[in-house]
Amino acid sequence: MSNGIPDTRPSRTRVTTALLVVAFGFGVATAPGAFAEDSPYPSASAEPAVRLDANDTDLKLPDGATLAPPKVLDIKSVIEDMGGTERREDTNQDIKFALQAEVLFGKDSAKLSSAANGRINAIAAEIKKQDAKKVRVFGFTDNLGSSAHGDVLSKERAEAVHNVLDKALAATGISYEIRGYGEQYPIADNSTEDGRKKNRRVEVSFARGEGSGS
Repeated sequence: MSNGIPDTRPSRTRVTTALLVVAFGFGVATAPGAFAEDSPYPSASAEPAVRLDANDTDLKLPDGATLAPPKVLDIKSVIEDMGGTERREDTNQDIKFALQAEVLFGKDSAKLSSAANGRINAIAAEIKKQDAKKVRVFGFTDNLGSSAHGDVLSKERAEAVHNVLDKALAATGISYEIRGYGEQYPIADNSTEDGRKKNRRVEVSFARGEGSGS
């Protein structure tokens, strides 16, 4: 595998999902799932493309039911290599790259490997292309070892990736949010090594076309 960002060659896996959520309630609108205030995964905020008339007789709602406000979730395109070491998620608002810790660092280390700079610089090129003004760099670990150690290690790894990005994007006026979440927010099962490997990661996310307004 090259040091660049995953492409769409046959060796890659691509999954695209489009979700339209329209909630129905009996007198009370259904609320979207709640997230912690500092969650790295806030709920989608896209506005519905079509306005619905809650009093339209064609809706044929059950007696006593009311139509909750419609909410459109982002269309998401996911591209990752077959081993899952690199992953890119695109929505109509944001782009997120996730790199497994093994491709960036040694075991239990926050020192970048010799191959890491190429991968991070490829992300920097996409950030520059999108003219992003704020970049989020979040580190995560598995649940092995103490929670306190995971918090420190994940923050140190996020800072290491940030340092490379900042050097590549110098004088662009970008601001950064850097956090270490430790074992919080796993994306796979920590009871298996394959799952733990996916959870040991650094995510870099930013808004799509933020500077250009596209």
